[in-house]
Amino acid sequence: MRPDPRFFAAREPVSLAELVSLTGASPLPPGLGTIGLDHVGILSHVTEGGVTFVSDKRYLTDLASTRAAACFLPRSLSEHVPAGCVGLLVNNPQAAYALTAERLYQPVQHEGSAAISEHASLETDITIGPGVVIGQGAFIGSGTVLGANAVIGPGVAIGRSCQIGPGAVVGFALVGDRVRLDANVVIGNAGFGATLGPAGIIDIPQLGRVIIQDGVTVGANSTVDRGAYDDTVIGENTKIDNLVHIAHGVRIGRNSVLAAQAGIAGSTIVGDGVRIAGHAGVADHLTIGSGAQIGGAAGVTRDIPKGEVWSGYPAQPLRQWLRESAWLKRAASSRRPGGVND
Repeated sequence: MRPDPRFFAAREPVSLAELVSLTGASPLPPGLGTIGLDHVGILSHVTEGGVTFVSDKRYLTDLASTRAAACFLPRSLSEHVPAGCVGLLVNNPQAAYALTAERLYQPVQHEGSAAISEHASLETDITIGPGVVIGQGAFIGSGTVLGANAVIGPGVAIGRSCQIGPGAVVGFALVGDRVRLDANVVIGNAGFGATLGPAGIIDIPQLGRVIIQDGVTVGANSTVDRGAYDDTVIGENTKIDNLVHIAHGVRIGRNSVLAAQAGIAGSTIVGDGVRIAGHAGVADHLTIGSGAQIGGAAGVTRDIPKGEVWSGYPAQPLRQWLRESAWLKRAASSRRPGGVND
C-alpha cells in the first residue's frame, strides 16, 4: 500500500547508490547502484520497486516473504536477506527508512493565494463561515456546516450533514456523513515518531491517513493523528469528549466512548462498545477488547480482554484493584497514631 496521492506527492525515484550516500549504508556490490526505488513501506505493505526496513529478528518471517527491492537492516541480520532483495546495512534501520521516506514523498500543500481553491468540489447547501480555508482536491458534502476559520486541507473528503467547528483543522483525512468536529479539533496532524539520525534526533515521516466513519463526534481541542504507516481509524458512531488525544495508527471500533483527557498511544486497537473514563491513558501496541471499560485516571499497560472492567495504575481488573486499595488503606490506617500498632 503506497501513500495516498491525494495527500502525498511522489518525488523522483531514488537509486540505490543515492540511498547509500543519503543513509550511510555499507557499500553496494558492483552493478547494483543504478537500481531505482519509487516508494517506501513496512514489510507487510511494501511492493515491487520499494524499500523497507527491519530492526528486530521477530520480523524475520515477514522479511523472508517481502517483495521489496531493498531493505535496511542491521549487520546482525544481514544473513537473512532473501533472494531478489538488496540488503542495505545500517546502524539504525528506522532512521534510514525515515530519510528515504522524506526523500521520496512531499506532503501536499495548499496551492495558490485563494482561501477556497477553485479546484475543490463543493456540493449544494453548504454553510461556509468567515475565514474558512479549503484546499485543492477537497470534497465537502451537502448540508455540511464549516465554522469560522476552519481549515480543510488538500484532498480531504468530508461527507454530508457534518458540522465542522470554528478553528478546526482537518488534513490527510476522509470523513464520513453526520460527523461533528467541535471547535479547534485537529485531525490528521503528523503523529509523534522520532528516531536517532546521523546528526541527532529526526522525525519519522507519517505517511498514513485518518479515517472517520459516519456519526462520529470529536470534542473541542481534541487531536487525532494520522498514521505513520497504517491509517488511524475512528469507527462509526464513536463519541470522543473534549481534550482527548488519539495517536497515530490507533483503531477504535464502533459505538465506543472516550471521556475528557483520555489518551491512546500509537497502534493500539480498541474494540466496539468500549468505555474509557476521563484522564485514562492507554499504552501503545495494545488490544482493548470489545465491551471493556477503563476507569478514570487508569494507566493501561497490558491488553484488556473483552467485557472486562479495569481500573487503577497500573490498571488491573476492578475487583483486584479494589481489594488491593482496601488492603492498602487498612495497612496505612494501622500505622497512624492510635492505630493497632500503637
